[in-house]
Amino acid sequence: MSPPPLHPGRGRRRPGRPAGAFDAALDDVELVAARAALAQGRWQAVRGLLAHTGDDWDARAHRVTVLAQEPYTVAWARDWLLAEPGSANGSVLLAAALVQRALRGKEKPARAREACRTAAALAPADPTPWLALLLLERTLGPEEEVVRLFDEVRHRHADHHHAHHLMVARLAERRATAGLDPLHEVYDFAHWAAEQAPADSPLAILPVVAHTERYRVLAAAGQEPPDPHGSGHWVGRRARQVMKAAFDWWLEWEHEGHPRRLVDLNFLAHATFCEGRGAEAAALFHRIGDHPTPAPWCYPDREPLTAFRAARERALGGRT
Repeated sequence: MSPPPLHPGRGRRRPGRPAGAFDAALDDVELVAARAALAQGRWQAVRGLLAHTGDDWDARAHRVTVLAQEPYTVAWARDWLLAEPGSANGSVLLAAALVQRALRGKEKPARAREACRTAAALAPADPTPWLALLLLERTLGPEEEVVRLFDEVRHRHADHHHAHHLMVARLAERRATAGLDPLHEVYDFAHWAAEQAPADSPLAILPVVAHTERYRVLAAAGQEPPDPHGSGHWVGRRARQVMKAAFDWWLEWEHEGHPRRLVDLNFLAHATFCEGRGAEAAALFHRIGDHPTPAPWCYPDREPLTAFRAARERALGGRT
């Protein structure tokens, strides 16, 4: 599947949100509007949004996942299903919202799993219910179940952006005390996924994500310094090759319309800043604008907004 077209209104600053504040919706103004309507009980706006999204699987996953994080979503999704029993869109929204509640310890995981299976049965081609299960089991489940669910998602959408990021994060946690192993399996997986994807796929950034997720794990285990900029994790020959390839890809192929491109830009800005490439980092910070993401700025255990702002100030000030 080719990247989705630019959605009208994406990229405009949204009123009422402080510059630099975290918002999982990123720059999707249609999603922000539907989320605000849902907060008021107007689930019909979400029905229209998801119907309009159609089988753009990356956009659908992004929108459903963001809506699912709101505390009121379960109640309004149930109202939707009372009005429209058997709605595939209502069912996937309820399932994803129950997964978020289960991850917060406010719902039984078994009930969330059952809701995901119900949603999957209503829309067999949709990878989104399987992504919701993957989100759940990435935290709660055994590795063989995580791999199985990733395969279910990939079978339906081979280049699924969010699923690949989840898989990289889980694989990076293998052998946490192994140290700087250049042959660690997370690197193999990320390179394999990038090579399997089309040339213009944002999965080209995945090796950078893998390198960063591995730093998170090593730093938490005391195998790397807690300051990523001064850790040296991004300055080896292999790391520099990964970063250069990803930055060159961005220069040639960046797609304004991909719903999660700002996730990639934050990982790439973080990596180039930590590597000491101030000019490249500055270009990426300009593209990020008012849309930082908590990860990777929170790695390994940092206040993410403070870390993001400090890095942006140094990069834009020409200091590395």
